[in-house]
Amino acid sequence: MSNSVLYSVVPVESRLDLKDPFIFTAHHQDHYPQGNSELGPVTPPHQHEYDMYYGESIPGFPEHPHTGFETITIVERGYVDHFDSLGNSGRYAAGDVQWLTTGNGVQHCEMFPLVHQDQDNPLELFQIWLNSSPEQKKQPADYKMFWREQIPHVFSADTAGRKADIRIISGRFKTTEALDRPAYSWAAAAENRVNIYMITLAPEAELIIPASTGSATRFCYFYQGNSLELEGQKIQVKHLVELKPDQDIHLKGGLLESHILWLEGEPIGAPVAMRGPFVLNTPQELDAAFRRYRDTRFGGWPWAKAEPAFPQDQPRFASYEGGKREEYPEKEATE
Repeated sequence: MSNSVLYSVVPVESRLDLKDPFIFTAHHQDHYPQGNSELGPVTPPHQHEYDMYYGESIPGFPEHPHTGFETITIVERGYVDHFDSLGNSGRYAAGDVQWLTTGNGVQHCEMFPLVHQDQDNPLELFQIWLNSSPEQKKQPADYKMFWREQIPHVFSADTAGRKADIRIISGRFKTTEALDRPAYSWAAAAENRVNIYMITLAPEAELIIPASTGSATRFCYFYQGNSLELEGQKIQVKHLVELKPDQDIHLKGGLLESHILWLEGEPIGAPVAMRGPFVLNTPQELDAAFRRYRDTRFGGWPWAKAEPAFPQDQPRFASYEGGKREEYPEKEATE
């Protein structure tokens, strides 16, 4: 491209192919109908085209393994029920974020219960695959919930009073810090500058994103709106832009409200060997991880079903340490 600030602009259908320290991001959208008493659709799934329907009754992804990287699941609409081989579980929903470090191996499931029986159950979420350092890949798996009530926002206005909302999932925006990431996350260390923002621009609002470093990776995904200007260049909706990292970036929204996923961070710089849901550094490590999974099932599966889900009326919550500790969005943790 002729623009020295915008390195590339590519259309996106559902998957964003990224660069170190990110692996890729999936943008999932499904328009599920009303739910039945089993939290599935009132109409048989074979009558519709769904991207995320691998369960027998409830949509979602039943029990499956991961190792060597991190998943950051940002829910914009709908509900997710999480269960894993560590005995953790929880329900989270629109506005919430789950951060899972898969470390040396974990099994989990992500089911999408259709909790509303009197209205449709649309689902929209982003799942960011962030790589882990070679040392972090050896650590035990862990997960953490970021509730929508606790995620920091920065609200700003341009010279014309048009507003921007920057939801800080990771890192910092100017002087505002995100919530703490899991201990064995590449994003936990401030020097890795893993900044993840969900940005909403009012119509024609302008915003400056501060420069990072010359070694960072930086992407902007414009996923909802009619148009967006980046450094004066118009970007169409559902396009991914790779940007020069060490320069302030000027954004201007179009005639409709603009929604943007912003990703940047310092690269890990280690070799990547990836096979399905396993991300390690060499083919030999991949072979060893698959053998270990066959032998140990990464701790087994403590749940009665491969696709468990909570009852319809279960509020949002997270359970840790095999149920020894629970937390709710607006309550103190309970033993």
